[in-house]
Amino acid sequence: MPALTHFYELFQPEHYDLYIDVNRAAKQITGQSIITGTAAQQSVAIHEKGMTITAVKSNGDNVPFTIDEAAEAIRIELPAAGATTLTVDYSAPLTDTMMGIYPSYYEVDGVKKQIIGTQFETTAARQAFPCVDEPEAKATFNLAVKFDEQPGETIISNMPETHEDNGVHYFDTTKRMSTYLIAFAFGELQSKLTHTKSGVEIGVFATKAHAANELDLALDIAKRSIEFYEDFYQTPYPLPHSYQLALPDFSAGAMENWGLVTYREAYLVLDPDNTALKMKQLVATVIAHELAHQWFGDLVTMKWWDDLWLNESFANMMEYVAVDALEPDWHVWELFQTSEAPAALQRDATDGVQSVHVQVEDPAEIDSLFDGAIVYAKGARMLVMVRALLGDEHMRAGLKAYFAAHQYGNATGSDLWSALGEASGLDVGAIMQSWLEQPGYPVVTAAVVDGQLTLSQQQFFIGDGHDVGRLWQIPLNANYDAAPEIFKESTVTLGDYAQLRAANGEPFRLNVGNNSHFIVRYDDTLMQDILTNADSLDPISQLQLLQDQRLLAEGRQISYADVVPLLPRFASSTSTVVNDALYQVAGNLKKFVAPKSPAEKQLRAFYDQLSAGQVERLGWTPRAGESNDDQLTRPYVLSATLYAEDPDGIATAHALFEQHADNPGTLPAATRVFILENEMKHFGSAALFDQLVAASRATADASYKADIARALTSTTDPALIKRLVALFEDADTIKPQDLRAWFRGVLANAAGQQAAWDWIRNEWSWLEATVGGDMEFPTFVTVIASIFKTPERLAEFKAFFEPKLSDTALTREITMDTKVIESRVALVADEQDAVAAAIQAEVQ
Repeated sequence: MPALTHFYELFQPEHYDLYIDVNRAAKQITGQSIITGTAAQQSVAIHEKGMTITAVKSNGDNVPFTIDEAAEAIRIELPAAGATTLTVDYSAPLTDTMMGIYPSYYEVDGVKKQIIGTQFETTAARQAFPCVDEPEAKATFNLAVKFDEQPGETIISNMPETHEDNGVHYFDTTKRMSTYLIAFAFGELQSKLTHTKSGVEIGVFATKAHAANELDLALDIAKRSIEFYEDFYQTPYPLPHSYQLALPDFSAGAMENWGLVTYREAYLVLDPDNTALKMKQLVATVIAHELAHQWFGDLVTMKWWDDLWLNESFANMMEYVAVDALEPDWHVWELFQTSEAPAALQRDATDGVQSVHVQVEDPAEIDSLFDGAIVYAKGARMLVMVRALLGDEHMRAGLKAYFAAHQYGNATGSDLWSALGEASGLDVGAIMQSWLEQPGYPVVTAAVVDGQLTLSQQQFFIGDGHDVGRLWQIPLNANYDAAPEIFKESTVTLGDYAQLRAANGEPFRLNVGNNSHFIVRYDDTLMQDILTNADSLDPISQLQLLQDQRLLAEGRQISYADVVPLLPRFASSTSTVVNDALYQVAGNLKKFVAPKSPAEKQLRAFYDQLSAGQVERLGWTPRAGESNDDQLTRPYVLSATLYAEDPDGIATAHALFEQHADNPGTLPAATRVFILENEMKHFGSAALFDQLVAASRATADASYKADIARALTSTTDPALIKRLVALFEDADTIKPQDLRAWFRGVLANAAGQQAAWDWIRNEWSWLEATVGGDMEFPTFVTVIASIFKTPERLAEFKAFFEPKLSDTALTREITMDTKVIESRVALVADEQDAVAAAIQAEVQ
């Protein structure tokens, strides 16, 4: 049998009767999987991983089987092809890997407790029950769960519980669905319930470590999201309930299990009285993302993992569509512009990056597909382009037809394009082909050549790139009608520039709205015209100007030294998106200065000039009735003033800490992290270290935990850094799900970088055993590559990671990230002096 044959080709399940008995004390699962289906031939295979299989029967009779661990398979010999019912008896360990069926740990009033939850995407259902663990192998499921139940415990699943008999909990038959979407959880849970207008029961569940009102925002957003999607998709939500569950230990951000969505606690429960607006936006968009999946991903599922983008890109766009409709005052599309767009543009410029649509087979490779900047962010930008081209009326009509045609089944990208194309009359597939199948994106050069306004496109690279002549069908979104709606050629001439400029009365610009996935390089004539009129540009256009100049500097098409003088021009902006772009450029300047060097001192002074006026305007404390822009801008300028080591800022933050020294958690959430970071950096002590570690262990507030992590990892005390690194493997203090953020904090700290780098090299096998096999694991490599900038670190990175290139889960990441560091090292070497001179010229 070929190793890469999809098991669904051999055996098509129709229905599962699952019995799962979970013994928490023994950390053991025992169960029986009864699968009714059709065998295409006598030799079939179903998935298992890490199980002990005690018996396999077909239609009640024992049949021969072998275990193929390499293929994660039970290979079964049937008496004959055709309709059959397989019965598999098995046992398996209950693990702490946050995959399959696993425990989450938490404390209530100092008492350690646990709840059991599940995580089956991508290929971990096979750790919970024998099955054909492939997206196309949809079936109906009857689930029965028994566990070492204690009084006061609750169990929930995809469908409502029908009855309990002798300690076994039985759940209603599911709709046809993929194995990776099955879910259940049990333990001491609290909940809040409501109903949508159409009668769907909405629930939010969490441990009793949280106050009851911490469930309120999630309940409201979940209810209104389901109602919004039923209207937007013009397709009813197909299940009786939609439950949202916060798990204390959860590797991903959230998971769209049909009817029982699971979340990190940070992305579901929050204190309504002391949570920053940005965190509320984040929670709302995560919930809206997962609920978008209930149709797009669950009702209709990708046929195979190569179309993962079909699920994730679409949900990533829809989270903004939904939250913008639910909370229009939040202007959440601005968050898209400051998070998704720059992430996609940065990552997608590295030669060797994956395309949005990727051919894949091996389970380890499947997990490596979850590149957030490409499958989520770039893919979402693709669909934003499609939405802009089609308009919502055609978009909704196409989606309605798509769901009607493929509900409870599977689809491919071409099926979606076909439905949208039929609704709109546009050949959507032809336009999107170049964006989905090709890696990278173009830079469009706009120039006046011999008096003619001309455009050309070419692939954009950061670092070395091999140009193979790729072309894209680019929605230009120009502000001059002379430009084509879709730019397909390598070059085009628009006409006499002087006449066009006079007729239009404003500077020529492309990608107005910054919704298309390309950047623009204007020649000096066009650029000076834009800069002369920069004050009249809307905030998104100002963001785009700074964004594109930063990327062009990263790609060596212009000098970073030429970007530095732009920053003071925008430093007084009251727009969050402009400040985000401004401080992203300013942050990138840090790579050009060495710690404690004269150049770093100059950069700190430059930061002070950029931020001083805004800090004076906004202050350190949130004010009643202030605008969303002011709430969201304050963190940028406070971070800047602390980097500048402004004495007044240091003193103000210290005074605010002193007012809350007994309970730092009561500091305003919007500014708490900066106050704690300042305190640890400038007034830190072993006593403060101990206080914050104890607070992190005790609190159930994920935002407060994250703030503490930021503060502790900023210490410059070698003794405290040593103690901090020693905590990396203490799961009672730093949960494995949170370790990456703590590690990154120490690695990015010049005083702690060596300690963090030594730790990960010495403890790699521990890290792999703890979070390996998880889609988050390769991102530890990404974190390192985002920080290293010297030839010495590059050599060390290559020496450590190149021997690991044969690990398919890491191959793409190591290859990509080596290029990322190489390009940064070369850029710093070539431009360090020019950037330092440009900064000095601004400071003087």
